[in-house]
Amino acid sequence: MIYEDQNCLYLRNGNELLEIKPWGNNSFRVRSTKYAKFTGRQNALTEVVDPQIAIVRVNENSNSGEISNGNLTAKIDSFKNLSFYNQKGELLLKGYQRNRIDDMSMGVDKDKVEHFNSALNIDSREFRPITGGDFELKVRFEADKHEKLFGMGQYQQDFLDLKNSKLELAHRNSQASIPFVLSSKGYGMLWNNPAIGDVNFAKNITEWHALATKEMDFWITCGDKPNDIEEQYASVTGKVPMMPDYGLGYWQCKLRYRTQNELLAAAREFKKRHLPISVIVIDYFHWPKSGEYTFDEKYWPDPDEMIKELHSMGIKLMVSVWPTVDETSSHYKEMNEKGYLVQTERGVPITMNFLGNNGFVDFTNPDAQKYLWKLLKKNYADKGVDLFWLDEAEPEYTVYDFDNYRYYDGSNLQIGNTYPVGYSKAIYDGQREDGQTDIVNLVRCAWAGSQKYGALVWSGDIDSSFQSLRNQLAIGLNMAIAGIPWWTTDIGGFHGGVDDDENFRELVTRWFEFATFCPVMRMHGDREPHTEPLSDIGGGKMPSGGATEPWAYGEKAYAIMKKYMELRENLKGYIRTQMKAAHEVGTPVIRPLFYDFSKDSTAWNVESEFMFGDSILIAPILYAKETSRQVYLPDGTNWFNAYTNEEVPGGQRIQVDAPMDRIPVFIRQGATAELQSAFDNLK
Repeated sequence: MIYEDQNCLYLRNGNELLEIKPWGNNSFRVRSTKYAKFTGRQNALTEVVDPQIAIVRVNENSNSGEISNGNLTAKIDSFKNLSFYNQKGELLLKGYQRNRIDDMSMGVDKDKVEHFNSALNIDSREFRPITGGDFELKVRFEADKHEKLFGMGQYQQDFLDLKNSKLELAHRNSQASIPFVLSSKGYGMLWNNPAIGDVNFAKNITEWHALATKEMDFWITCGDKPNDIEEQYASVTGKVPMMPDYGLGYWQCKLRYRTQNELLAAAREFKKRHLPISVIVIDYFHWPKSGEYTFDEKYWPDPDEMIKELHSMGIKLMVSVWPTVDETSSHYKEMNEKGYLVQTERGVPITMNFLGNNGFVDFTNPDAQKYLWKLLKKNYADKGVDLFWLDEAEPEYTVYDFDNYRYYDGSNLQIGNTYPVGYSKAIYDGQREDGQTDIVNLVRCAWAGSQKYGALVWSGDIDSSFQSLRNQLAIGLNMAIAGIPWWTTDIGGFHGGVDDDENFRELVTRWFEFATFCPVMRMHGDREPHTEPLSDIGGGKMPSGGATEPWAYGEKAYAIMKKYMELRENLKGYIRTQMKAAHEVGTPVIRPLFYDFSKDSTAWNVESEFMFGDSILIAPILYAKETSRQVYLPDGTNWFNAYTNEEVPGGQRIQVDAPMDRIPVFIRQGATAELQSAFDNLK
């Protein structure tokens, strides 16, 4: 039976209850359950939305119906199948259903049955019971071979269009599953389910799969342009805070500054060389033991004075924290007894083995969030630490047996993908209570909604190669479409770089140029050769990587890096404007060409260029020894070469020189003279 109730459309089919509810402009939330009622979980849909008045129609037999909210219409047909249409009546998405039609007395037009008269007996919604409760869920949609799909977060691959891809819906080191997809057909869909699973955007079917869940839950929207879809998505999941001014500059990091003296020496050298620097970072194992959440006094004897000196130089301090708690640390017993640690279904409750047996803080537990923040406040924030690096945020289990971990909020299989949201929220809420407003914290993983808690996501422990650089370009753009405007990489990659190797110097220089036009420009890496550990106790146990400061790669690379650091400073006014748009309406800071030029069909196919804000086109150098490349300039405007001021009409491909000190940059016609003059130091 199909019926209307309180401005929603419902289907009751045996023990299935399906609800289609208006949820924001031109959007619906769609839920289905085989329990007596819905769970009440909001998952990523945490923002308050204005009530929408829908138009609901149910036929006289109550066996079909439709509901319209603005430009989006959802229909339930006589076979209990769902489909969605825009205001032009164009089909956007339709359930994949293959059933035999034995009874045509239902008033069905045989000519419109299409695929449904089938002996395959496949439903678009499949709830498969799991012994003891819950369901394995598969939700299927018809595939469109001409459709292009974007978003979904961070997967280490070098292509932007996700059509014909299969993606794991789970987090790993360097993988962040953010299940929002934007279609070239003019719709966006959020799989609002944090269960572990996968999605297959195959040629013949689209299939979303949750290994264990209580209900189906997704959100769908439509728009004439990509920005309509993106802004509607941000309005229901949240927008980033305003990026603080210090976040717009250059961030210096390495694996790792081992002592207070090493860190201050680096900061002083930046100032001595008159290099712009906004943030410097203390990486992991500055603590005596995991789970102590404090500086090791042997190597960091006076943090208060250190931070005071950094602030006097105009440098903010970021400190790395991990969610790991060593079983021999002073807080482990209390945290374990109070249920503040992730538990295991089998075996001892040890979730990571790294310099000892560790448990993970359970960030789905609100009390655990508050407990950890009290430690961070006392030992870091109250000393003047400005922002935090939330590492291991997936979390990075020593063994990725997702079925073996249980959280306060449910099993990992059911809700595990929300873990990094709770991690960011814990620190964000604490800083807000402490009086901070514009909050940003670096984090290694995210899920839908993380952005509202000041999450600056970086792409994890990636390798140092041009292939990895190509991956990062695709990742950054898909992260942006997935609703994460703040994103960054380790310049040069994390693993494998050798400071004095000329091939690596070429890579790190090209990466540095690319990073100048990322939302945050941040140097990091585990460079070779390593140093020996300082001692066999506390924070001295860990070795350190080679230098990552710009002067570490030879004079040629240093001269180029210095110019791009100065360019980043000159672009701060422009970047601030882009950050404001991200904060106010959810506009990505970097985005594929089609985002700004959706009417240009070629722009939808360009995967090796991007827009940095609304006026700068970047064509990074992505291959070794490449000194020129082809660049497509979108139609609808003219473009100016940032180095020569040459004006070039859009709608064409051109060959552009790219010597080592130049990344191809084009400025959109109509940009301010101030923006154009920012590039003067590169000419």
